[in-house]
Amino acid sequence: MVVQHNMQAANANRMLGITSGAQAKSTEKLSSGYKINRAADDAAGLTISEKMRKQIRGLDKASSNAQDGVSSVQTAEGALTEVHSMLQRMNELAVQAANGTNSKDTDRKAIQDEIDQLNTEIDRVAETTKFNEIYLLKGDDGTKQINLNAHDAGLKGSLTDNGDGTATFVMDELKAGDAVSIGGKNYTIAATKTDTDDLITKASAKNTDIVINGKTYKYQAAKGAGDDSSAAAAKAGYYEEGVAWTAGAGKDAAELKTLAAAGATVEAAGKKLTSLSAAEATAGVSASNQSVITDKMAYVKAQTELLSANQIGDTVGNAAVYKAGTTAAATLTDATNKFDIKVGKAEVANTLSFSLHVGADADMTNKISVDIDTMNSTFLGIKGLNVTDKNGTAATYAIDAISDAISKVSSQRSALGAVQNRLEHTIDNLDNISENTSSAESRIRDTDMAKEMVNYSKNNILAQAGQSMLAQANQSNQGVLSLLQ
Repeated sequence: MVVQHNMQAANANRMLGITSGAQAKSTEKLSSGYKINRAADDAAGLTISEKMRKQIRGLDKASSNAQDGVSSVQTAEGALTEVHSMLQRMNELAVQAANGTNSKDTDRKAIQDEIDQLNTEIDRVAETTKFNEIYLLKGDDGTKQINLNAHDAGLKGSLTDNGDGTATFVMDELKAGDAVSIGGKNYTIAATKTDTDDLITKASAKNTDIVINGKTYKYQAAKGAGDDSSAAAAKAGYYEEGVAWTAGAGKDAAELKTLAAAGATVEAAGKKLTSLSAAEATAGVSASNQSVITDKMAYVKAQTELLSANQIGDTVGNAAVYKAGTTAAATLTDATNKFDIKVGKAEVANTLSFSLHVGADADMTNKISVDIDTMNSTFLGIKGLNVTDKNGTAATYAIDAISDAISKVSSQRSALGAVQNRLEHTIDNLDNISENTSSAESRIRDTDMAKEMVNYSKNNILAQAGQSMLAQANQSNQGVLSLLQ
């Protein structure tokens, strides 16, 4: 028997220590809910779990970012809804102002007052709409120049935007006798002496009636003395209607052409032509009828109207209209039906652009860009819109400018709506990935409470047993005392 080394007690104590350690770990896992509370519990599992936690928290914040993005986009789009409403009202007012029954001094002035107020309110909305102190419709720092749309002033023809700040307009070619409306006024294209002579030639070939300066000439076949007591052997030809026949008074085509001198009006075969004198042709307009003009005069007038239409909203003063292929305005001597247009320009703030980070990683593909142009009257091309001219032509051209503005707002709202729809799908995807990653991380790091409770109960019983055995082992050496008595 020995007393220096109680190996039974030492062994019982060692095992009790192991059990107590295991019991402490089970208690920690049960109380924390995690089976990995320190790297020593599972070094590899801890590494994987922490990477997942980074991803999960990043995804949750990315989802929050996307939700903030939706809110900002909704704020901008909501403001543009009202801008759209104001533009529709301005279009209504412009259509009203274009009507000829309005008085320039009173009616159109009242209309202009409301248009001015609406323009001012559009600018105010652009200046003040903000989200989290970010002005959404005001644009960004710095300025740029934008090209406005080209307009055809309501003229018949083909307008082509070249995409480089210029446009080409080919007006329908005008011919003698054509009716054309330019700047709200109706004109008739004058003919030349050659044109009226050709018309007389064609009509006389078919013996149809010809009207010269209001006098009608009808063709009559030759008649003998017995056919008409007032005419002896009257020859075939054209006779003035309502005038008694005179022997040999019938006129042929050549004689009618002589009657239709320069400046005469000739009507035949359903066509009416008015020629101009040499002086009138040089001036481009009939002295007696201001609505009769040459084709070149019509093209010059069209050029003027094209310039007026393209100057609307031009805050830079860039708009110009030239004879096609030149950098000079067309004149009465060289005007054609083809025009080169320099479109109007406006100087506006740069486009506001910001990115929404919608991912857990520093990958640039996790950026969703939102671009919003400045939505003020200058950008929309309606700055200084005026409808108070004499005959409503300015209001007519304003309708086109407002239509362009409505199109710009529609385009911006469509872009914002597309971004919002994308963000909503992004949010759903982020939330789904976060949920699935959380589930995976849970399987790695969370305690299986039922399993761990079994271990805890086992270790609790072992601890009680170890304590009992240690007590017994400590009593085993008490027999030595009996030898010493």
